[in-house]
Amino acid sequence: MAVNKNVMIIPAIKRVGNNRKEDETPKLRVAAYCRVSTDSDEQASSYEVQIEHYTEFIKKNSEWEFAGIFADDGISGTNTKNRDEFNRMIDECMAGKIDMVITKSISRFARNTLDCLQYIRKLKDKNVAVYFEKENINTLDAKGEIMLTIMASLAQQESQSLSQNVKLGYQYRYQQGEVMVNCSRFLGYTKDENKRLVIVPEEAEIVKRIYREYLEGSSMDKIKKGLEADGILTGAGKKKVAYQYYKEDIKQ
Repeated sequence: MAVNKNVMIIPAIKRVGNNRKEDETPKLRVAAYCRVSTDSDEQASSYEVQIEHYTEFIKKNSEWEFAGIFADDGISGTNTKNRDEFNRMIDECMAGKIDMVITKSISRFARNTLDCLQYIRKLKDKNVAVYFEKENINTLDAKGEIMLTIMASLAQQESQSLSQNVKLGYQYRYQQGEVMVNCSRFLGYTKDENKRLVIVPEEAEIVKRIYREYLEGSSMDKIKKGLEADGILTGAGKKKVAYQYYKEDIKQ
């Protein structure tokens, strides 16, 4: 076969500076994201189990390099604004420190379709895969985004349904006379053994004083300073802003 004399052969250049053997395949840097949505004892146990599971799962794969566990405890998945560990993980991915994220399910990653797809596409642009264990979806697969869109929509509906159930639960308790008030921070009332509001006489006098002074023309600031000067504590046992619990009520 004739050789084209105009073709220049460029020899391969050995990679230097990373102490890696020529025939060694770079390991995939894998991290895991865990989250539970409440701070109950049962969920706390699930939280710890998830961390232990994924730490072992990643480290036992010889082709993977452990890139950390990112875990948010007791935080809702409805949006990502207050999920510190989630946001830190995304930053690590964007900085090129993570190649793949493993998480239990779409609902653990995000229950909001828009947020979920936004972050998935953001990571895909950096060639970072997210693997959802329950749904067996890898976002870098050809069918990944189609399946992801469907599953994320279902997850969002599930979250909205759960939220509606919680609201209905509150309404039912109200109908039964069970008031959902944190009485440890609510001046003037406590709860009895049936979870019904009971007036605390000495605190009730303070509440009456607040309303009376307001009706007599005192400003909010004047009422506040008067209560503080007399050493009257708030419902939470603090020295300041004793009137704030009734501020909106007495304006009406």
